[in-house]
Amino acid sequence: MAVPIVAVVGRSNSGKTTLIERVIPELVRAGYKVATVKHTGHGFDLDTEGKDSWRHKRAGASSVVVLSKGSMAMFADVSDQLRVEDVRDRFLDHTYDLVIAEGWKHEGYPKIVIIREQAGEITISREGLLAVVSDKPVDLQVPLFGLDDVAGIAALIMKQFPRLQPRSKQGLEA
Repeated sequence: MAVPIVAVVGRSNSGKTTLIERVIPELVRAGYKVATVKHTGHGFDLDTEGKDSWRHKRAGASSVVVLSKGSMAMFADVSDQLRVEDVRDRFLDHTYDLVIAEGWKHEGYPKIVIIREQAGEITISREGLLAVVSDKPVDLQVPLFGLDDVAGIAALIMKQFPRLQPRSKQGLEA
């Protein structure tokens, strides 16, 4: 069975990253192994100029993988915009319980939308809409959470996407 994906969507600066970074610890405490995939409409560069990995990439390597005990990073050219399930299926193993995607509001992933008073309206697909997180009243037929109801949001995610893998409390064993 494929690792489930839930998307957190909203306008720029609506609090998507903040919500995700607050929900992850709740899920981890409950034994979940979580991966995140962030969408950006702009290019980015995470490598550091002058480092060996940067030098390999600059020399023409299409992919550079950096490994150390307990960590891995990959810098790779891709020909098309990958979808979250592409990343999940190619790079994440079966020991993950959940992938949280930041963005992809027009995809059919189950989603939690953040609607903020000052951020303006957002157009989203109602397909797969699990919940709304907002600082204002919203008239949709899904659960509505306040911006600080992190425990409630995490509980909804855990109800919708129960863990499939037994794991120790530290989340280190599959």
